Amino acid sequence: MKIAVLVSGSGTNLQTLIEQLHQDKTSGIEIAVVISDRRKAYALTRAKRASIPTHVVKTQDFKNRVDFDAEISNLIEHYAAELVVLAGFMKLFQPPFVQRYENRIINVHPALLPAFPGAHPVADTLAYGVKIAGVTVHFVDEGVDSGPIIAQAAVRVLDTDDEESLHNRIQVEEHKLYPEVIKWYAQGRLKVEGHKVIVQ
Repeated sequence: MKIAVLVSGSGTNLQTLIEQLHQDKTSGIEIAVVISDRRKAYALTRAKRASIPTHVVKTQDFKNRVDFDAEISNLIEHYAAELVVLAGFMKLFQPPFVQRYENRIINVHPALLPAFPGAHPVADTLAYGVKIAGVTVHFVDEGVDSGPIIAQAAVRVLDTDDEESLHNRIQVEEHKLYPEVIKWYAQGRLKVEGHKVIVQ
């Protein structure tokens, strides 16, 4: 199965997907293309080192977000990607894009959704004083981190944690969970019923 990975930053999750899926020929999963909205994203370097095609699509190069989404869609179709994987991609898609790829876009979020959606979940987790943090992998819908939840993993919050230390421990779980969920998708094991995902 071919996947398209969308990135905005350093690409630690992308690196995990390269090592655990793309370079493991037994996985049956190929990263067909990596797309970034930032030309200087280090994730692009990671992709190039693995000989994966890369493209930069910046919002400022388009007159509106619908055209931006359309260019990304064109790339997804060109590379025949069956699944769109968001790995630190910091843009929200417009409804037509989400509807076109319904239940074919997944995201990883460093919090136990529906708690702490949005751009600063680890800081929000610490500020609220919860004792259990974690990671969520979910399908993307038209809201912000509100799509059907596929899988979650919990991480205990320590009294000594700051944002960096907690985020580092959450990332350890991200790097275990995200490749596993993508394998489930490739194996046809995910069934969406309303807002619930059943792993078969």
